[in-house]
Amino acid sequence: MKYVPLGRTGLEVSRVCLGTMTWGTQNTQADADEQIEYALDNGVNFMDTAEMYSVPPTPESYGKTETIIGDWLSRHPSKREDFVLATKIAGAGLKYVRDGGPITGQAVIEAVDASLKRLQTDYIDLYQLHWPNRTSPHFAKHFPNHIRFTDVDGVEHSNQMLDILQGIEVCIKAGKIRHFGLSDDTTWGINEYLRLSEKHNLPRVASIQNEFSLLHTKDWPYLIENCVHEDVAYLPWSPLAAGALTGKYLGGARPEGSRWSYAQRNGIFRDTPLVDKAVSAYLDVAHTYNMTPAQLALAWCDQVDGVTSTIIGATSLDQLQEDMAAFDMMLSDQALNDIMTVFKEYPVPF
Repeated sequence: MKYVPLGRTGLEVSRVCLGTMTWGTQNTQADADEQIEYALDNGVNFMDTAEMYSVPPTPESYGKTETIIGDWLSRHPSKREDFVLATKIAGAGLKYVRDGGPITGQAVIEAVDASLKRLQTDYIDLYQLHWPNRTSPHFAKHFPNHIRFTDVDGVEHSNQMLDILQGIEVCIKAGKIRHFGLSDDTTWGINEYLRLSEKHNLPRVASIQNEFSLLHTKDWPYLIENCVHEDVAYLPWSPLAAGALTGKYLGGARPEGSRWSYAQRNGIFRDTPLVDKAVSAYLDVAHTYNMTPAQLALAWCDQVDGVTSTIIGATSLDQLQEDMAAFDMMLSDQALNDIMTVFKEYPVPF
């Protein structure tokens, strides 16, 4: 396993980050125990979760994943220092989470305490804002007609960010969190947090996790370049495009128990004719190089300059083993050229 710095935190994290969002809906406590132990035994020292997990998000599934991790930690307290634990505060829009309200400094303080209780730990290594209060070009809102930036009050959002940073500082001073990061945010969001932290001597943003895969590369090169030069760790989520890049959903297939078999997550806006064509072409490339489609997609993501650690999730140990093997596979120049040939034909398939 290879390890890299997590921004300027002084922490070293594995190039693989264990994602957990299916634990509690698609996966049981026993499944989670098995995955955690396999990951740790194979050098993974980075685990990511969120208060709103498991998915699909519902009032009943809220907090289940953190609770499952906490159950494991309660039985393995000596292992807590063996890995970097990351979680997230939910943003506005979920009526059953703080009445659907936005992230505020006070919300951070309250949510941290609730996560610590569920996780059964004294501290969180990386506390992240799951999505910003303002609308951002994520979750398939990456086309010009989806957002009007001229309607956004930058001063108001900057004031909200300052309040959030002050809440984060309270938690850091209390020893409840060590560092903070962003998720589903933009270059402006990163830089505004950096500006505010420097101006007011507040905690510095350590990382950002955004959707990034062969089917969704809008962060390259602009946001990723910004991360590299500002020492902000870039953490891709959904590197398999919610499973689409495995090929298992081709032709409208919905394998029983798979993510897309759940109505609320059906396709997750990635179920398009162009996605089918792109995935089919990537499958041909994978077969050429004796890799599974998932391994091709993950090896490519890992080798993108500027990527810090890739978040992978699995619903079975077999899937986890297959996916982790990808990080020991080096794509040749010819393989990368073949991948780019497909990419140039289908640069934005959803």
